Amino acid sequence: MPDDVYTHGHADSVLRSHRNRTAANSAAYLLPHLRPGMSLLDVGSGPGTITADLARLVAPGPTLGIEPVEDPLAEARATGADVATLRFEVADVYRLDPAAGRYDVVHAHQVLQHLTDPVAALRAMGSVLTDDGVVAVRDADYAAMTWFPADERLDAWLATYRAVARSNGAEPDAGRRLYAWARTAGFGEVTASASVWCYATPAERQWWGGAWAERITSSRVAEQAVERGIADRGDLAEMAAGWRAWAADPDGWFALLHGEVLARQPL
Repeated sequence: MPDDVYTHGHADSVLRSHRNRTAANSAAYLLPHLRPGMSLLDVGSGPGTITADLARLVAPGPTLGIEPVEDPLAEARATGADVATLRFEVADVYRLDPAAGRYDVVHAHQVLQHLTDPVAALRAMGSVLTDDGVVAVRDADYAAMTWFPADERLDAWLATYRAVARSNGAEPDAGRRLYAWARTAGFGEVTASASVWCYATPAERQWWGGAWAERITSSRVAEQAVERGIADRGDLAEMAAGWRAWAADPDGWFALLHGEVLARQPL
């Protein structure tokens, strides 16, 4: 099976960003298709904020959140402690076993961009669907990110992140590819959509800019950039300064595009 690397790692600077994610701001394209009593599998559940929201929406149906490593699961279990129908465990998306259970919904948020074989992952996700089930995936598209005002330090940040992701055999511009990947995986019905996160208020700029100023200097992204000669510590410090300057600019604006797919009828 592919030897995948999670580009971001699980530093607190990363998880702080993930904790802001909810079903409303990260899975709106899926919500109209959920109903109580459904079974749901959340692939790459992270700290569990989206997973717990989804579990509440499909209860009393069961929800399982999975991660390939144990690192974020203690926090996820605490996040979802009030949901009796929710559990978390370590599992490999490529090795999902239909004999262990099938699901009405298989969801993955910001997962496929980190995989070396996203088509194989989609096929595995389809293999554990019920007959009328749906795979729902949403991923960012880094090359489509845009901001104001222009800053060469943020240009360098984007180029560095994309280079680090590609050095892991991953695809940082996954959003635009989800539709094609789902079709290649053999789904008979694929519906594509897109949505954005936008950061412009002072509070939003401080949160987003501050998060990336820290992540680009003190997360696995930073470590991999230095280890692989993509950037040095001085370069990363300049990128962090660019993020802080953007966050402090009253005209600062940032938009992050996501691709989304609902896929049914797997082979």
